[in-house]
Amino acid sequence: MEVRPGYKQTEVGVIPEDWEVMQLGDLSLKVGSGITPTGGERVYKTEGHPFLRSQNVGWGCLLMDDIAYIDAVTHATFPATEIRNNDVFLNITGASIGRSAIADHRVEGGNVNQHVCIIRTDQRKLHPKYLNSFLLSKSGQKQIDSFQAGGNRQGLNFGQIRSFLLSIPLLSEQRAIATALSDVDALIISLDKFIAKKRAIKTATMQQLLTGKKRLPGFSGEWEVKPRYKQTEVGMLPEDWTVLNLSEICSSIKTGKLDANAMKSDGEYRFYTCAKNHYWIDRYAFDTEALLVSGNGANVGYVHYYKGKFNAYQRTYVLTDFSQSILFLKIYLERNLVERIRVEVNAGNTPYITMDTLTDMKIGLPLDKSEQTAIATVLSDMDAEINALEARRDKTRAIKQGMMQELLTGRTRLI
Repeated sequence: MEVRPGYKQTEVGVIPEDWEVMQLGDLSLKVGSGITPTGGERVYKTEGHPFLRSQNVGWGCLLMDDIAYIDAVTHATFPATEIRNNDVFLNITGASIGRSAIADHRVEGGNVNQHVCIIRTDQRKLHPKYLNSFLLSKSGQKQIDSFQAGGNRQGLNFGQIRSFLLSIPLLSEQRAIATALSDVDALIISLDKFIAKKRAIKTATMQQLLTGKKRLPGFSGEWEVKPRYKQTEVGMLPEDWTVLNLSEICSSIKTGKLDANAMKSDGEYRFYTCAKNHYWIDRYAFDTEALLVSGNGANVGYVHYYKGKFNAYQRTYVLTDFSQSILFLKIYLERNLVERIRVEVNAGNTPYITMDTLTDMKIGLPLDKSEQTAIATVLSDMDAEINALEARRDKTRAIKQGMMQELLTGRTRLI
């Protein structure tokens, strides 16, 4: 293949002529991991020196929700694994192998365990953020995979890590690349935080609306100084609400008839199994508006809504013929069904749904069907807003992957 002017063919592919290919070991001052203190989790504290484990290293970020701490005495026994600012972490064992992140003030002065490798770069040669971007790139992940037997991600040793090949521009260009990618990371992080905030607001709003503690404008109770409530089988509800069995709301509850092998990749109709996504099939058994509930497996209790022609798996429950708002019922089931399943299942048993799980389930709802619809509309609009934000975040992530491929290979130059 002809190489365009200004570029050269190397063992890592085509790169600019003024870039070099170097091994990570020649660009680093330290490549090593830590050890779990004697006593394991029993010696962890609620404060002290941060003790970083593989679950704290995400895809380009630190995950601090489950951070452990050790005391000063324990910390002093591991001087070789003390974390410095801008150290690069790389998970080297288990299912999370290949995840990497950069140390900041939150973990500086802490330690790592044996599942996390510290890579301390020689910053005269290699910018830490440039290395982190490389490790997360297709090229970096490909090199990590190349050391795993049979395609299974099992573990990396320090010699393998030192042998990683990087295409290296001048430090000034490394900084420019790292800054550009960090700006995109900042946008992704801000979107993640905004999504989390919106989800929390939706959860709180759902709790208020589905129990009648908050009433929407135009419905009874909105302007009352002291709204009246009553005790019911599902807790306190407004006096103008009622409680019905699901079988009283939905006159038809049945399961599909097919096994999973019936799906056809080129089918015309939706085929609902116990998965969160639908598949396809070449024939339909239902032509209606329905709720479809996963009856077992990892997604037991998951609720789909669909209107049209479809078919269903033999452990998927199909609910049709509703006397109340189907969308209100969908949201109510999404909030309450999984907990009902959890309570019914004995410890150690695989969770599943029986027909009685559904037919006998108590549903608290407004007597006024228009209020049911209004509640469903408010919550559905919130879902749509969250979905739009998630789509924007996912698109930004895809853009970042494209940027990494361009910038880390020198196809696009910033200086």
